[in-house]
Amino acid sequence: MATLKEQLQADVVVHMKAGNKVALTTVRNILGEIATREKSGKTPMELDDVQVTALLQKEAAKRRDTANTYTEAGQESRAAAEIAEAEIIEAYLPEPLTATDVEAIVDEVIAGLKADGAELSMRQMGVVMKPVTAKVAGRFDGKAVSEIVRTRLAQ
Repeated sequence: MATLKEQLQADVVVHMKAGNKVALTTVRNILGEIATREKSGKTPMELDDVQVTALLQKEAAKRRDTANTYTEAGQESRAAAEIAEAEIIEAYLPEPLTATDVEAIVDEVIAGLKADGAELSMRQMGVVMKPVTAKVAGRFDGKAVSEIVRTRLAQ
């Protein structure tokens, strides 16, 4: 299976052949942002799928915020363009989880830790959050995940 970055690069050609200028420009901008992140810092690095997903989420959120600003300013056409870009970016994101899915993941992790003999209290929230965050991996809001973990540990 191709990485997310490889998928984006392949889609540049697809959008070029299809003549889809909005998608082409959006994907190229995302690839430019990925390249910038990879080259920034003291040592160049290759972004993995989790990091690319996080970048895509930020870029989509940024465009949605900009669209809201344009809507408030009465510039509907610019807002629609930003929303179109956000939708193109969101197509590359993994399927989001529901709150029920996240609660099941949290319960599973807590049960696994208790089976290993761990005494869980609020002080061990980080011990629970690490594996939960790895399983959720950008498919649900981090603050909401920590709230779910907090309520489960308080029981």
